[in-house]
Amino acid sequence: MAEIVQQRIEDRIPELEQLERVGLFTKKEVKSIIKRATALEYKLHRLIVNKEDFIAYIQYEINVLELIKKRRAHIHYHFKREEIEFPIIHRITSLFRRATKKWKDDVQLWFSHVAFCKKWFWPKQIQFNENRLRLLALWIMAAKSELEDRDSSESARHLFLRALRFHPNNKKVYQEYFRMELLHCEKLRQQKEQLEKAEMDLGEYEFSPEILSGKLAEVVYRDAVGKIKEAGFVISLLNIATIFDFTKELQDLILNDLQTNYTEDSVTWDFMAKRELDAPGAGDELPTAKGRASDINRREERCCQVYEEGVKSLNTEPMWTCYVAFCLERLKRKTNVQELKDKRQERLLTVMQRAHDSSLLKESYYKNWILLLSGDAEGAARVAMTATQRYSQSVSVWSLSLQTLMQLGSGDIGRLFQDALTHVNPKVHTHTSSVICVVNSYMSTLSTTVQLYRSLLSPVSAVAMEMKEKYLDWSFSTGGYKKARKTFMSLQENRPLSKAFFTRMIGIEKKQEMPKMNNLRDYYERALQEFGTFDDDLWLQYILEEQGTYGEPQNCGKIHWRAMKFLEGESVERFTTRYTLFQTGHLGGAQ
Repeated sequence: MAEIVQQRIEDRIPELEQLERVGLFTKKEVKSIIKRATALEYKLHRLIVNKEDFIAYIQYEINVLELIKKRRAHIHYHFKREEIEFPIIHRITSLFRRATKKWKDDVQLWFSHVAFCKKWFWPKQIQFNENRLRLLALWIMAAKSELEDRDSSESARHLFLRALRFHPNNKKVYQEYFRMELLHCEKLRQQKEQLEKAEMDLGEYEFSPEILSGKLAEVVYRDAVGKIKEAGFVISLLNIATIFDFTKELQDLILNDLQTNYTEDSVTWDFMAKRELDAPGAGDELPTAKGRASDINRREERCCQVYEEGVKSLNTEPMWTCYVAFCLERLKRKTNVQELKDKRQERLLTVMQRAHDSSLLKESYYKNWILLLSGDAEGAARVAMTATQRYSQSVSVWSLSLQTLMQLGSGDIGRLFQDALTHVNPKVHTHTSSVICVVNSYMSTLSTTVQLYRSLLSPVSAVAMEMKEKYLDWSFSTGGYKKARKTFMSLQENRPLSKAFFTRMIGIEKKQEMPKMNNLRDYYERALQEFGTFDDDLWLQYILEEQGTYGEPQNCGKIHWRAMKFLEGESVERFTTRYTLFQTGHLGGAQ
């Protein structure tokens, strides 16, 4: 290893001597470079080499290059680049090649290599080895580099074809290949136009009419849609073609394919409908805002006619979703013409109602529907109730409906809450938190506690436990200590119970001006009945409580003996460790 490192350092001596000789670096700086380079070389020859070691070495060499560049500009010396910069650049690209060979899947390394070569005008070093180049992004980058940096459409085409061998059904490769052919065609057309303007003889130049009209791009298109039969993909190619002003025939071809072969896809109908917005018309040429609004309304009506054909031909949720989404997007657009705003809202409400009647309205749109009916309490309540019937297993729908009825002050809130707890799947992970969010608002609207108490009997254990905690908090906030204690006593045997239910009551007791230790002991004892076999922290807190202001320290020994008797498994070891820390003064007292 030492011999290899020594050889590499000796290889640097000619360039370093030149740096010192021409006055770019001092003798001291050259020695510093040798010392630093030696340390970096040794890191690359260890048994286990990190990618960060390569990056650090590369960055150091780039910093040296940048410093040379600045000092050349400062002293106005621009000679001997082959003896100074070229060896450094060659060394950096060699480091990049070694790194990309070892970490083949690191796209950032490849990108960094290419960026460096472009910056330092070293394109010959960008060599994409076919056996190593498997990452899609790198094929595309390599092809673009050939077209944009070297102006070689033939090389770019060759790279795209090879990319398709490794990624035969990849949309991105086909899209970029299609774009490349159109860009190549555009360049040829521009060249031909410039030559004609200069009145030069075109005899020695080859400008095939087929290529100039975009036939190569059409070949790519036909190959692509033969392998990838998706409406969205066809539309993406059409959108690329529309960027170029010479592709009308190609656009018509793609559009015809879309209307012929993809009518069973809602994406097709959605695209065709939205095209009506850009159809020729008076538009901005109309003199008044009302006239322009009228023209916009006509365009939107034409869009809706296409959507109507779509839902008639394809009565599915995705199709109705496209229709509703379009109407909602148009409603969100700002306009100062109230008639247009009213028309958009009326249209949206009608489409939502029809989609709901067909049981095909997407869940997320019920919230928009309710918000639109904010001025119609009866209508909003009706939509909220129908939403729960349509999506009876959805937590978010029940939550939305409960919040809506609470805001409207509906008397059906209690029954709806019970229905929510009955219908929602207990296995849904988000059930507890979502229902509890509603409970927090629900509790503030109650005039009695009867309805809430009934909801505590939820078949979902997690909900029932957290409901009891919330109920205890609510009792304390509305009726003080006496009401909270009464609630605690009434629920303490109503299982399931959580540890937090007991610790909340302990906290309430300790907030009193004169806490009663007998009550605190009672709460701890009841909690230990539920959790005493595994919760070592609860036993320790009980001991710390007895050591506190209101406790009796002589009781600690008995509690410790009971803890060691009741705790099971790993909790015994944890308790012993923490109790020892407490005895030696490393664990604080009760809070």
